[in-house]
Amino acid sequence: MQKEYLSAAAEVLSDQGVDENLGLSNDEASSRLAKTGPNKLEEAEKTPLWKRFFEQMADPMVIMLIVAAVISALTGMVKGEPDFADVAIIMFVVIVNSVLGVVQEAKSEEALEALQEMSAAQSKVLRDGKLVHLPSAELVPGDVIMLEAGDSVPADCRVLESATMKIEEAALTGESVPVEKHANVIELAAGTDDVPLGDRKNMCYMGSTVVYGRGRAVVVGTGMNTEMGKIAGALAEAKEELTPLQVKLAELSRILTIMVIVICVVIFGVDILRHGVGNVLTDPTALLDTFMVAVSLAVAAIPEGLVAVVTIVLSLGVTKMAKRQAIIRKLSAVETLGCTQTICSDKTGTLTQNKMTVVKHELAAPKEKFLAGMALCSDAQWDEELGEAVGEPTECALVNDAGKAGLTGLTAEHPRVGEAPFDSGRKMMSVIVETLDGEYEQYTKGAPDVVIGLCTHIYEGEKVVPLTEERRAELVAANKAMADEALRVLALASRTYTEVPSDCSPAALEHDLVFCGLSGMIDPVRPEVAEAIREAHDAGIRTVMITGDHIDTAVAIAKQLGIVTDRSHAITGADLDRMSDEELDAHIEDYGVYARVQPEHKTRIVEAWKSRDQIVAMTGDGVNDAPSIKRADIGVGMGITGTDVTKNVADMVLADDNFATIIGACEEGRRIYDNIRKVIQFLLSANLAEVFSVFIATLIGFTIFQPVQLLWVNLVTDCFPALALGMEDAEGDIMKRKPRNAKDGVFAGHMGLDCVVQGLIITVLVLASFFVGVYFDMGYIHIADMIAGNADEEGVMMAFITLNMVEIFHCFNMRSRRASLFTMKKQNKWLWASAALALVLTVIVTVQPTLAEMFFGPVTLELKGVLAALGLAFLIIPLMEIYKAIMRAVEKE
Repeated sequence: MQKEYLSAAAEVLSDQGVDENLGLSNDEASSRLAKTGPNKLEEAEKTPLWKRFFEQMADPMVIMLIVAAVISALTGMVKGEPDFADVAIIMFVVIVNSVLGVVQEAKSEEALEALQEMSAAQSKVLRDGKLVHLPSAELVPGDVIMLEAGDSVPADCRVLESATMKIEEAALTGESVPVEKHANVIELAAGTDDVPLGDRKNMCYMGSTVVYGRGRAVVVGTGMNTEMGKIAGALAEAKEELTPLQVKLAELSRILTIMVIVICVVIFGVDILRHGVGNVLTDPTALLDTFMVAVSLAVAAIPEGLVAVVTIVLSLGVTKMAKRQAIIRKLSAVETLGCTQTICSDKTGTLTQNKMTVVKHELAAPKEKFLAGMALCSDAQWDEELGEAVGEPTECALVNDAGKAGLTGLTAEHPRVGEAPFDSGRKMMSVIVETLDGEYEQYTKGAPDVVIGLCTHIYEGEKVVPLTEERRAELVAANKAMADEALRVLALASRTYTEVPSDCSPAALEHDLVFCGLSGMIDPVRPEVAEAIREAHDAGIRTVMITGDHIDTAVAIAKQLGIVTDRSHAITGADLDRMSDEELDAHIEDYGVYARVQPEHKTRIVEAWKSRDQIVAMTGDGVNDAPSIKRADIGVGMGITGTDVTKNVADMVLADDNFATIIGACEEGRRIYDNIRKVIQFLLSANLAEVFSVFIATLIGFTIFQPVQLLWVNLVTDCFPALALGMEDAEGDIMKRKPRNAKDGVFAGHMGLDCVVQGLIITVLVLASFFVGVYFDMGYIHIADMIAGNADEEGVMMAFITLNMVEIFHCFNMRSRRASLFTMKKQNKWLWASAALALVLTVIVTVQPTLAEMFFGPVTLELKGVLAALGLAFLIIPLMEIYKAIMRAVEKE
């Protein structure tokens, strides 16, 4: 069947089996409703809250923690010494982490509900020859409906009759100017096989709004068979993908999991060999002891606080971004912003102000007369309360233009006494108004080529002189020059009467006119956008414009913003249709402007950029942007002009609809990712130190740390400074770097080496502290005692203090991965506070008798032991300064 917009109205009615004067019968409508289903969009199933809570626990690191906790509890029960401290601490961490994750993402996919709300609730339908009001959900293909200004279009329809009906389709096409509809057949342009959505002027689509005039139409598509339904379908099909950070943390979890299993097996094997296989099999407690060593190693190797700290750092970043007008709906989006390489931005409302504005005049008549004439020859009205015009956008621009010059009470001063309304055949309208001196003035406004053709005279200041051919050619050239700047140009002409003309038909009024001038208008760019695009360029981020608007307008705006330099970098939706996916992928980087595009084109463009391994952000406000926003790595919705649908699909919503806010968010994303890497390095170097210490102690034959001591370091001492590191300010060159490669592993840039070296340095300091403690207590170091499994409590306590204090000092080293601590001008007050808190807690646990007994057994440490432990811990600062200096030199080479 031929598409409705390419067929005559009579053909469409016969295909639908309906008489346009009677509509469908109620019986026929009921049987069609049973066949097609209600005129509603399908709803996606929601993930229940409990399921989302447990999904947060599916992380390998979290699973290993839970397993370690269970084993620890079972071991204690078998030995008859149940100790649930470890279990309680681990489970607390796991639950807090899951709750944080769920709370952030609780605002689940409401996109389809919002789409449904946009669909009209009630419609005026012709049934059995009578006009009735019905719920829009009951419409079926073949229903004849009436539309008037203010109505939402309830389904996809073919227009049967239009009385200057204009429909605002910005939500579907992205075009800010309402489209005038007609009932004629649309002819295909040469070499094309379809008509872009924005040019189908004999169709009206679900979700658009009638802003002017009235009309009649026949329904041709309902529910999921509408353009809106296609978008809803595309939303349901768009796949959720893991963000770069989620991929990295999963990779880190996997590495740690493998490492822990290998270490546990090795330790288990070494211990069994040391005790003798026979002894272990006959003495289950030895087996359990060995098992507990393996568990303590698992606890040591896993940074328990990491998942929670990363989640909290991201949450804090979200709060900071909200203050900068960027509202983050998905936590992981924060970090994705940091590696964004391409931003595909909608033009209307994001790069521009979505408000037609007069920006240029070509005056013949006095300026005041010209501005007043343009405003009077418009149906838009000045609203005193709002301080601006209300009505059709183009006419509002003209009334606002007069309003800026102080001409606001014109309709009261110059009442309209006659008119020839606008129609698209004549491309103009005329009004007759009364002047203050009792005469009557006709103003005719319309397409410049037509209006200039009807003029015989022209104003020269206050005088009227004949319009010569030479002057006419100048006016045509001025019109072309304005049109070349992508301005929408309207001309004004006038004529004076002593009394009201008896005949107000167009033929009687529109001849022998006096030319007054030209007005050029455009949807102007937002003032701060050009600077933001420049800043993005410096940061290695490319900006691409995607719009439903005409290519000339799009290129003019893009040149103004520095997105493209000439038209060869622009392409239309029709050109895209002729390209295969392979061709588009190969040439995607050649284009900076995509004009006259439809929703499916936007998704193709995003896919093509992604095929170049680019991290793509896509902005948009209309319903038509929702599928591409969902498909992009980071979808950006508009808070003011955006439809609910788009906001619900977006990862980030701009509260001020401002493109510049995205660049601020990218900077914040980079800062947060830098800080998360510092946190990972800080926590992992500590964990590696614990693993090395336990491993070496086990090889010798004694136990240096119990699981509860390691948990204390990992969850109490490390977590607060790690959180404070997450709040570190951005380093100076952050927006001068190219975006990092999303495929870079978490350990890129020698971070793996940093972790191992720092882990080894801390291990040496901790073991040194242990042996010093043994020496202070015994006066000598007896290795045979240690091999027999007797660890000196004073040595353990000193090692514990050193490990805690090393972490507190080391967090200051980690403020920058390479810069010297002593070159950093600003202080991180949170870091000082967290270090003080960690210090106080460490003192409490080593001094308070009950806690000290629980952690270390009956032992007290002399002052010299405490000072020695602190002195060894402090060495981490000079040692790290030396290491950073070496690494700076290596990386410079």
